[in-house]
Amino acid sequence: MTNKIRIAVQKSGRLSEASLALIKECGIDFGGTGTGRLKAEASNFPAEILFLRDDDIPGYVADGVADIGIVGENVAIEKSPNTNIVYRLGFSKCRLSLAIPKGEIYTNLTDFEGKDIATSYPKLLQNYLKENNVSAKIHEISGSVEIAPSIGLAYGICDIVSSGSTLLSNGLKEVEVVFRSEAVMISADNLPAEKQKILEKLLFRIRAVQSAQKNKYILLNAPNSQIDEIVQILPGIKSPTILPLAVDGWSSLHSVINEDDFWDIIENLKNAGAEGILVIPIEKMIG
Repeated sequence: MTNKIRIAVQKSGRLSEASLALIKECGIDFGGTGTGRLKAEASNFPAEILFLRDDDIPGYVADGVADIGIVGENVAIEKSPNTNIVYRLGFSKCRLSLAIPKGEIYTNLTDFEGKDIATSYPKLLQNYLKENNVSAKIHEISGSVEIAPSIGLAYGICDIVSSGSTLLSNGLKEVEVVFRSEAVMISADNLPAEKQKILEKLLFRIRAVQSAQKNKYILLNAPNSQIDEIVQILPGIKSPTILPLAVDGWSSLHSVINEDDFWDIIENLKNAGAEGILVIPIEKMIG
């Protein structure tokens, strides 16, 4: 049987949706991935997906049941020290934060000295408190952490925050960021050479997809007298492509620009005399 790599992903939720969308963008077809499915095999790539609970993924990877996993960095560090982060995926960003009741006056982290803190992430919290020389009593709770202060279990909580709306609805305010997290790909130590090769192929596709998402292909017309100035604005991957137009004294320039710099560059191009600017999404981009 052909050697395959087993990929563990969250079976439901936003991280699951983003992970599966990325895999699909990489041209890997797993067929339907409906609710309740526990395993799926790719028809056009040597890979198999295992659909697991988020908290279980690091353990499955560490034990070798799955070869790689896509999981939040906070979960990877909290649940298993015996895995390696092989690639930072850049999506599903959030933060692990300390929060206290809105009515409490907060000065700084020393306010937690000797206090009780409820959390589902005792390891990350303990490391943070130790680094900042604060001693507090940590209560590990598996869920509904936000309720702890209102029932007298803890002075504050340490939990995952995205928008902050959950804290507000429970009468809490965020006071310190303990850890910033994003989706990461993890693997166990000593991945067999055959599977390491498959992983490298997968990472090659992921980088191509993500590079395309961060860049746009741009075409524009410009008078030849302005080309030198426009080239300085449009360096491209190496340099812009310049093609003569049927109209004397004009050329078409083709290049790639980064999404983050898009509007500033467009404005500068217009000021430099560019016309007929056309911007096209890039499906894949190979460096």
